[in-house]
Amino acid sequence: MEKNINFIVKEEEINLRVDVLINKREGLISRTRIKNLILKEKLKLNNQIIKSPSKKVSLGDIINLRIPEPKIASLKPYEFKLEIIYEDNDLLVINKPAGIIMHPGAGNFDKTIVNALMYYDKDSLSNIGDELRPGIVHRIDKNTSGLIVIAKNNETHENLSKQFSDHTIIREYQLLIWGKLRPSFGRIETFITRSSKNRQLMETSSSKGKKAITNYKTLEIFENDKIPTLSLVECKLETGRTHQIRVHMNHKGNSLVGDDKYKKKYKKLKNVDFDIQNSITKLNRQFLHAKTLGFKHPRSHKKMIFSSILPQELNNILKKLRNTKE
Repeated sequence: MEKNINFIVKEEEINLRVDVLINKREGLISRTRIKNLILKEKLKLNNQIIKSPSKKVSLGDIINLRIPEPKIASLKPYEFKLEIIYEDNDLLVINKPAGIIMHPGAGNFDKTIVNALMYYDKDSLSNIGDELRPGIVHRIDKNTSGLIVIAKNNETHENLSKQFSDHTIIREYQLLIWGKLRPSFGRIETFITRSSKNRQLMETSSSKGKKAITNYKTLEIFENDKIPTLSLVECKLETGRTHQIRVHMNHKGNSLVGDDKYKKKYKKLKNVDFDIQNSITKLNRQFLHAKTLGFKHPRSHKKMIFSSILPQELNNILKKLRNTKE
């Protein structure tokens, strides 16, 4: 059912961005969704269509936001075995393998997590986002594995989206990088924007783009004459920008093992262990796993934390590296 939000700007709300103001007034609607509705020309300010989410409001401005009835997704179901960690009437937590993308897009319209969800239960997914992304509250890259939460209804979707935008979601990743981080633990805070050289890549910036914060700590260092220096690292995200960990590690000069987009050239060692070199060369994904996911349940408000083990292909590399220490 279509919904309309109407109100008049009060004195204490003067000079607020219009998307921030609507979000303050209507706490259950995420800023991302408000922004998308504004960009789709669903907002009127004093009876004139406004397309800028950052437009500042004045005293007495009349706000009207139209929220159309969500579209029904016309997606092809895909028979793909989902690894479901948890499920109830409101949400699903899935352990995504590497090699499958989250939702339909250019070049792949029917072999995605969304299509697999349509096959699993097409009638139990939120539909307030893009019609090609029912249930999708957040994403991880195609060649990253790990935990994702799926919304089964619109109330859950809004609530989880707000937790993501408020940065209250716990997201911890494990990754293997080339070299050693200096310092071995810390916090990376930059802006991330689309690369000016390659539109498919992201890059750090001191002023442009969206703020990105990654907290990291080194868990283990592998360093001897049989192998190149590698480090097992844990990253805890405060924000969730596109390719954030990969971009931030690259920014530090330590790209991820297996990353085909943000790779740096490393000199090959003459006496390197052939078995390890082979395992790394044949890895057709980046060594990045979304290990821990925590949030407040939208209905019960209970804190929920889920954890998953490293996939076998990543764990095998660690085992081989640990054997070289002995």
